[in-house]
This record gives sequence, C-alpha cells and structure tokens, in this order.
Amino acid sequence: QVQLVESGGGLVQAGGSLRLSCAASGSIFSFGAMGWYRQAPGKQREFVAVITSGGTTNYSGAVKGRFTISRENAKNTVYLQMNSLKPEDTAVYYCNAAINSVNYWGQGTQVTVSS
Repeated sequence: QVQLVESGGGLVQAGGSLRLSCAASGSIFSFGAMGWYRQAPGKQREFVAVITSGGTTNYSGAVKGRFTISRENAKNTVYLQMNSLKPEDTAVYYCNAAINSVNYWGQGTQVTVSS
C-alpha cells in the first residue's frame, strides 16, 4: 500500500535545470534511504544519487557537482535538483526508497535534454 509518485520531468535545453520530486504515501512505519536511478534508451538502469535517513549523500561520477539530492522527512519526499544538464542526462528517472524494510520504485519520469 506504499506508493512513490515522481514529478518534475520534462524537456530542457542543454545547460538548463530541472527539479524532480518523489513523494511516498501509504502506511509508512520506517523510512530508510531514498535515491534516484535513471535508464536511457537501450541502456541498463544506473544509479544517480542516494540520501540516507540521516542525510548522508552519495552521487555517481557522471552527475557529481551538477546534481543535488535532498529530502524532507516530514513530507516523505526526496528531491533531485539537476543543474548544467547535458544531452547524455536524457533518460527516465526513477525514485527508489526503503520503506518498512521493503524496496519500492516509482513509475518513472522522463527527462529530455536537447542540444
């Protein structure tokens, strides 16, 4: 009965910015790490960023310095601020969260960066 709903994707020009949000709802008793993954056409899903319940963050080398992950525990929401976007950032972005000791995924949101 737990759901993750992403929003904020869209089309942006190279060098632009987007902010993704992922809100968790349902019967939530414990909340662990939250993160973002992405999958480009013809490629495997890859790790982008993660933030623990205590606020420790980690990023992939491809986005470090350009993307910032944050969370608002009171709203069960995680954000991904994406700056200096590149065409190679084009992908479907998925939210992931450890809730009630179960790993959940969102439905994905499309991010397209034009050159």
